This record gives sequence, C-alpha cells and structure tokens, in this order.
Amino acid sequence: MPAVETTSIPLGFRAPDFRLPDTISGKDLCLNDLKGEKATVVMFICNHCPYVVHIKEQLVAMAKDYQSKGISFIAISSNDVSRYPADSPEKMKVFAEENKFTFPYLYDESQEVAKAYDAACTPDFSIFDKDQVCIYRGQLDSSRPRNGKPVTGEDIRNFLETVVANKISEARQIPSIGCSIKWKTNV
Repeated sequence: MPAVETTSIPLGFRAPDFRLPDTISGKDLCLNDLKGEKATVVMFICNHCPYVVHIKEQLVAMAKDYQSKGISFIAISSNDVSRYPADSPEKMKVFAEENKFTFPYLYDESQEVAKAYDAACTPDFSIFDKDQVCIYRGQLDSSRPRNGKPVTGEDIRNFLETVVANKISEARQIPSIGCSIKWKTNV
C-alpha cells in the first residue's frame, strides 16, 4: 500500500472541538480539557502502522520534554477497528501503557474528529497556538522506516522551540507521510 501525505490545507484554521474517550483513563475528554497553555500538538496515530511504530519513542520523549513548557500533546486513533482489530481501544490502552504515554490516547470511533481535522495518515500532526489556531501542519522529521535517517523529531522540536520562546516561526512545513487512516467502508 502506498504511503499517504498529510492533506495540504492553509494554516490558520481553528481546532475543531471534540469529546472522545481516553483509552488510558477511561474518561471522556474534550479539547478544552486538554489544550496547552502555549500550544497543543494533535497527533493522529494508531498501534499497527509501521510509520508510527518507527517514531513512537520520539513521540514520548518529545512530550516529556515539552509538556512542562506549556505544550499539550493529544494522540487520537480513528481507524476502523472492525477491519483493523490491532487498533481497538483495548489494544490502544496496552500500546499506551507499554510505551509509557504521558498524554491521552483518544479513540475516534465515528471518525468525525479525523474528518474535522482533515487527517489523512498516521502519523498526522497539527499544532495549535494558545488560541487554538493552527500554526503548523507537517512531519515530525525526515526519518521513515527503512530510509536510514535517525528519528530526532527535528521539525516539530524546532517549531516548538519557537513557540516556547514566544516567536513566530516561518519554518518550512513538509507534509507528514504514513499509512492512510483506515476509513469505514459502510458509511
């Protein structure tokens, strides 16, 4: 299956609100509960995607490095679990615990949140400022499974540094690449 890129849309859109179950805590959480003081990183991921598996340690490390600096991280899985049972909420919880997630891992069963965010692939990243306006949509870094480049989180880390410093970044934003979101076919 060919890799899919993040959908190219203009920055500046407001983060769509949501209320989704957190597979870790068992609580329903909304964007307002989770948004960061300085910024919020919304990541569409899943358990089985080799692109996500390739970067999962960096996601956890990056969250640990920036959560204390006013940056919130939210992971959402929107895959059709009837066709991809490895992405079920029960297995999401196990995946989050095994990888020591310090951020919620939400389940978007209806796939409405993925559609509202124009998410296309896993991983798919959007960063929103303190007012919930999109200021970044792109890749974690240039590492991909089998390309030999180290996973550093460089693109998002560099961008978050400008946010923490209260500066506006003109960083070039390269689309993320990964597996397509597994959309329900009976909808």
